[in-house]
Amino acid sequence: MLLAGRDEGCLKEMLIITSGLSLQDPRERPYDARAAADQAHAKFNEEKSDFLSYLRLWDFFEKLLADKTTNRQLVQDCHRSFLSYLRLREWRELHKQLSDMVISDEASDSRSRHAPFRLNEKPATFEQIHKALMTGLLGNLGFKQPENDEYLGARGLKFNVFPGSSLKKARPKWIVAAELVETSKLYARCVAVIEPEWVEKLAPHLIKKQYFDPHWSKDSAQVNASLRITLYGLPIVARRQVHYGSINPAEAREMFIREALVRFNYNSKAKFFEHNFAMLLDVEELEHKSPSPRRLGR
Repeated sequence: MLLAGRDEGCLKEMLIITSGLSLQDPRERPYDARAAADQAHAKFNEEKSDFLSYLRLWDFFEKLLADKTTNRQLVQDCHRSFLSYLRLREWRELHKQLSDMVISDEASDSRSRHAPFRLNEKPATFEQIHKALMTGLLGNLGFKQPENDEYLGARGLKFNVFPGSSLKKARPKWIVAAELVETSKLYARCVAVIEPEWVEKLAPHLIKKQYFDPHWSKDSAQVNASLRITLYGLPIVARRQVHYGSINPAEAREMFIREALVRFNYNSKAKFFEHNFAMLLDVEELEHKSPSPRRLGR
């Protein structure tokens, strides 16, 4: 994820999110104060992504640190927001370790052919952040099933969005999850909306392509076929029309000759094509003029 964060231009956000995902969630939800905790945590929620709540939570704690008077006051402020002060401190320490590791690795290998690790100065976009996240979570994608609230995942797994997610009611068509946890059901925790088109560019070495239904298209003047793309058995693209000539030139050529040239199902002003078509019309005219053969009786 950090490598992808560098490439996508969102390294700053990825250092915060990945370090946060590596530890226990600092948000606390006591059984006897669940409603109050949910209300306190609502300010961290993001409509399309639970991952982005880590950025809000980080900014909130950073502001507390900047405005703090004493450690006791800081702990009390965290307690009022149903946050674990110790986990937040641990999160900051791990974030610093990851940041130092990235910078030191880059400095120790000045001859590296890869792009340098640099923190982005501008805030990253939703797409940049979630593309980087997906590189480490390709096995946790889900496609909403039309008949119920379940999601179809990799290798035929079916799961539900965790009830505490801010996306539970939205029921988006495609999601990525930080983890799949099995309790009474298999639940996806910390989820976000994604676009399936991102998968093709992020995982060209993992997707499988299947071409089917090759056919001649008079409108596009080429042999087309349908393409299905899957990742771990999950249909990323159900059906997409593509040019078949570059995929199977021999079969496409044969189909072009049979369907386009032989059957004159082709818009062309080439002399040979017009000549052949004229000959076909002459033959058909002769057939109409010639007497029909009489049936011979027994």
